[in-house]
Amino acid sequence: MQLKALVPAVAALLVLVTAAPAAAQSICDPTQTPPDFRGDTPQLADVVPHPGGEAGEVTTDQAYAYMEAVDRASDRVITGALDQRTWQGRELRWAIVGREDRLDPASLRAIQRAAQRLRDPRTSPGLARNLARRFPEILWVASNVHGGEESGTEGSLRVLYELADRDDCAAQQILANAIVVLLPIQNPDGREADTRRNFYGFDMNRDWFARTQPETDGKLEMLREFPGPLFIDAHEMGGTSFFFPPNSDPVYHEITDESVDWINNFYGAPMAAEFDRQGIDYFNRDVYDLFYMGYGDTVPATGFISAGMTYEKGGESPIADRAYEQYLTQWVSLSEAAIRKEQTLREWSAAWREAYDQGDLGLLEPNELINPGDLVNQVPEMRVRQYFITEQAPSKQAEVEAMIRRLQRMDVDVYRLRKGLHVPDFTPYGRPTRDVWMPPGTWYVPMAQMQKHWVQAMLNEDTYTPFPYFYDVTAWSQPLLFNVHGGYSGERLKVKASRVGELEDPGATAPPAAPPRVALFQLSETSSSAVESAGWLRYLLERVWDLPYTNVTAADIAGGALDGYDAVLIPNGPPETALSQLGVPGQQALQDWVNGGGHLLAWRGGTELAAQLGLTTAVLADPTSDVPGSLFRVRVDRDSPLHRGIGDEAYAFYEYDSVMRASSPEQVAVEFPPADSGDWFVSGFAEGAEELGGTAAVVDEPVGAGRATVFSVEPNYRAFTTGFQEILRNALLGDQAGFVHAARAGSAARAGLEARARRAAGRLSGSTATIRLSVRPASAGSARAVLGRFGARYRVERSPGRVAFSIANPGGLTADQHPFARRLPGALERAGIATIAFRAP
Repeated sequence: MQLKALVPAVAALLVLVTAAPAAAQSICDPTQTPPDFRGDTPQLADVVPHPGGEAGEVTTDQAYAYMEAVDRASDRVITGALDQRTWQGRELRWAIVGREDRLDPASLRAIQRAAQRLRDPRTSPGLARNLARRFPEILWVASNVHGGEESGTEGSLRVLYELADRDDCAAQQILANAIVVLLPIQNPDGREADTRRNFYGFDMNRDWFARTQPETDGKLEMLREFPGPLFIDAHEMGGTSFFFPPNSDPVYHEITDESVDWINNFYGAPMAAEFDRQGIDYFNRDVYDLFYMGYGDTVPATGFISAGMTYEKGGESPIADRAYEQYLTQWVSLSEAAIRKEQTLREWSAAWREAYDQGDLGLLEPNELINPGDLVNQVPEMRVRQYFITEQAPSKQAEVEAMIRRLQRMDVDVYRLRKGLHVPDFTPYGRPTRDVWMPPGTWYVPMAQMQKHWVQAMLNEDTYTPFPYFYDVTAWSQPLLFNVHGGYSGERLKVKASRVGELEDPGATAPPAAPPRVALFQLSETSSSAVESAGWLRYLLERVWDLPYTNVTAADIAGGALDGYDAVLIPNGPPETALSQLGVPGQQALQDWVNGGGHLLAWRGGTELAAQLGLTTAVLADPTSDVPGSLFRVRVDRDSPLHRGIGDEAYAFYEYDSVMRASSPEQVAVEFPPADSGDWFVSGFAEGAEELGGTAAVVDEPVGAGRATVFSVEPNYRAFTTGFQEILRNALLGDQAGFVHAARAGSAARAGLEARARRAAGRLSGSTATIRLSVRPASAGSARAVLGRFGARYRVERSPGRVAFSIANPGGLTADQHPFARRLPGALERAGIATIAFRAP
């Protein structure tokens, strides 16, 4: 397809700008200029004299009241709310700050159109220069995506006040060159509950590409309306220091050189200089990477070619210090953006043109390291000019359309072939290249478009992790997550296709006419892994499947509450907690219920619990591999009721999970293929994963008159493993008529198998929140010494060529909450240790 030249009505666009560009002026120092306040705008203390937070932070209602007060007092501010509300009905309120002549609806629309023109690869360099000169840039500051990390809100409210009321050159410098979008509270429900997560237990700094939660979806829709080259995501961490970029490695390869340059040099360097001047402690180039495509920095960086940046302030400092340092980084960043406005917008426009050109040539960006070191993995030298979604099964139509809609809602152009197409070099995901004929109607996504970087990020076969440090997971390919067939081609093809209009939201799945009576047993109320896994499940049941269920406790089970239920779901969590809480009466009651005809469905920690109770004979073992969150192709047994509508293969999301072996082959419903077979395929980082070959991902076995379906992996990881969710749905809703009565749990006939499974489960290293470190054998002694300095408790597993340390993390803390996890990679590097992989929750 040829890209036609853009012939804009320049005069029509520019006439809507109500003021000519400001005359050239000298740079005003952002922090050392004496502030000059008009006195028209109330300060936070005037509106909120007594903050309601435990440590002096404002509540959500108080923050919103202040934003409204500033809006009423200042003609530089307008406020509103995202289209979406939280699950508990709270608004997500925003403020836009700018020169008063830019905030009327017509002027805002003109600014939005200018930003979209700058993103359009058809916009010429000359027009881009004109737009960059005449229009302000759009700058974003978002805070408090983790509810218990409050101070970014206070910092941004001070930014709001000062931009609304100051008349000195430092404030005017920002106002002359930008409009600033403030989203002070991204997680109101979490802020009020003082929890990291939202109502359903989602970490919304992992939800950006999937957009499962309304808080995420709403802000991304507004970001599409107001795109710009800067997005700040303000957080807190443990300790008292401050983190701002440059980031740690790895950096996702499709994040552009422009974004990385802005992050490191336009923003990182001036912030470091200012913190040095004021004697404030900070660090960078450590802990926080720029890789996983679900963060509040990587998605703006990749999907909007922004300087997407995470700022982290140590939460152990007093609120006054935390709020000031958050304000300082935000103010310096906004100032630096304003100073370089025209240059940034010209480079921003050029980056979108380059994205199109790269797509037209089929070029992928290479892997690069920010910090000195050796690349472990480079992006292959291959051409990718287009992706095809070739799924034809009617049972997969909903998954295909949901995936297409997800792409479209990030401004990806998607087409369907009008005529059949010969593709001589089609490479299906995880299969050899072949010569194929694509029928009319095939979904077609060209790389030659504005969103080339996002297309590659979402439709990739592999993420090509460059460096063995993982702050989060390493795989997220959408066709694999949705379990739909597709692949890519690098040839220049003559395509006849029609662009597809944005698809509608299909809403919740229609529930069955006679749903089973379902109970949900959460293994712990405090463990992060239990809270998240159970929360993801509640969201799936309530919002996606529309299936009724009842929460049950260990005391309920011990009291016989399961007698009225057909199935019990036991998601991930620490089994030792549940064993203790159930006690002998609860353990016996659960066993009796399954023996009497109940259906137990469990995964990860829930599967460990089932093995400890003799409810599954599957044998579990700790992995010796390093797989920090990758997608594995698995085979689905055609004779299993779990196969319905799935096809012969699916993709399991595996993250340092137990290796599971069934006591009998006929119990294996889903298996990892042999590592030497043509079906073996992994997307994401995987070292030593061949140990999974031929093992079980799902075991489905009769137990007395009942049934146990146990998963070694999370079937509903962050609620975005849509394809694998259907296996769980089949297990829960499928026909159980094919299951005959078998030996009862606890009977002599199963005693040997149960004892073996119980012993194996008892040897497991424990929590899925464990910190993982693998080194070469020669470095094992040095690694022990480093861990000893931190007082770490750990278990050691040896396998050929590697020594694995499973480091205890009993509180289930994330890396930025943990007392030493975030400092461990740097300590290992300084000790000269050859690290194979490091993964913290």
